[in-house]
Amino acid sequence: MIPTEEASFQTSSGDKIQLRLLEEADLPELEWEGRYSHFRKLYQQHYKNFLAGSTLIWVATDKTDKVIGQVFILLYSNDKEIADGKQRAYLFSFRIREEWRGQGIGSFMMQFVEDYLRQKGFSWLRLNVGKTNLAAIEIYRHRGYRIMGPDSGIWRYEDNNNKWQTVYEPAWRMIKDLRSES
Repeated sequence: MIPTEEASFQTSSGDKIQLRLLEEADLPELEWEGRYSHFRKLYQQHYKNFLAGSTLIWVATDKTDKVIGQVFILLYSNDKEIADGKQRAYLFSFRIREEWRGQGIGSFMMQFVEDYLRQKGFSWLRLNVGKTNLAAIEIYRHRGYRIMGPDSGIWRYEDNNNKWQTVYEPAWRMIKDLRSES
């Protein structure tokens, strides 16, 4: 079952941002004019998972409906410590276009996702953040996430040229108890 929840937000500069569920027509926009085209197949697979109900994907759009942010939430994983579909979920892709950062959009999106999951009965939201991404680590800590420990950050995907790529991004595993905010 795909939820229909949406929300809007007005930035400090007066721009209205819409947060809505991903539509198939949005997939090319997730590539950000080619910057992330290597993730094309990955985005297509995540969209299939979204349609199957194991993943949630929201996009933030500007007044022209251009995608300026995205957040992907895994609800079900083979590793139940990561996501079990009932109490634990995993945030695995969170991105705001650089020119839109610093306007509260990321905080709005995180609050929306946390509130949504809490409303659906989830108790924990987990994520990984690159060890070198100090700004993001601080933002997550400020939002109540705590470091659980290190993660090798090694993962693989098939790129848009049908070649397997291996990513090495040492990370911190972080978690938030969603029950602490009601």
